This record gives sequence, C-alpha cells and structure tokens, in this order.
Amino acid sequence: MTDNEQLAGIYPPSAFYFKVKFGDCNETVDTSFQEVSGISSEIEVESVIEGGENRFVHQLPKGVKHPNLEMKRGIASLTSPLVKWCKTVMEMDFIESIESKAIRVFLMNENKEVIRGWLFDSAYPVKWEIESFGSTKNEVAIEKIVFSYTFSKRIV
Repeated sequence: MTDNEQLAGIYPPSAFYFKVKFGDCNETVDTSFQEVSGISSEIEVESVIEGGENRFVHQLPKGVKHPNLEMKRGIASLTSPLVKWCKTVMEMDFIESIESKAIRVFLMNENKEVIRGWLFDSAYPVKWEIESFGSTKNEVAIEKIVFSYTFSKRIV
C-alpha cells in the first residue's frame, strides 16, 4: 500500500461499486450486475515422491487454473446484447461457432475512477440460470450467467 492510496482513502477498497465491460472497451450496454464472483487463480501442483527420501513429498507446479466467472443481475429483456449472446450460445445447437469476448471487471471509487481491474480473455457463457421464484418472497427475479475463459490477469 502506498502513502497516496492511504491518503486517498482507497485502501482497503470497498467491493460494492464496480462495472463490467464485454468485448470492445467502448461498450457500455448490459454492464450492470448485482454480483460478480470467481475472480481467482490457483497453481495446480503434482505430488512427487523422491525415492529413498521419506521426510517430505515434492510439490511441483503443473499449471494455473481458474474457476468460472459468475455474474448475477435482474432478468434482462430479449433485446439485451448479453441475452442475445447467451441465447446464441445456449440455444443454437452449435450451428454457429461460439463467439468469445474479453470481459473486463473494474472496481471503482466514489469518484467513478477505476482503482482495480481484471481482464478475462476469450470468455463465453457456459451456464445461464434463473434463480428460483417464490410466492412468499418480495425479491427481484435474478439471472446468473457463468463464463468460462482462457486466462485472466490483473490490469489495474
């Protein structure tokens, strides 16, 4: 943490003000979400036992793995570009090739300035779920969209 971050009051940053961008950085449609989760990386390891050495087991790195990226929001209309993309992937029986897009998630401060950011490359929807309805609840109808992606990196 730098002195500037401490003085600006952005450490630790709050997690409730964020924005999401799909594809081209100039796209601003369909970027409001209630929740984003799955921003994580983990090194997969392989256990190797050394012959004659019984005190420990070597843990050798195999590669980096990422969980799926999950986003929740109120159910959008059929005219939503994100809904159209999900429908194309989920309902077209792979007649057309799946179009992947970059997804960027930005954490914002109170002045609408980006303070952290992550890029998820070559992402596409792999699950599109509508959360349960309940006649005794007074809640917004929520859709959850889960994305697979090739790799992620912190960009800010």
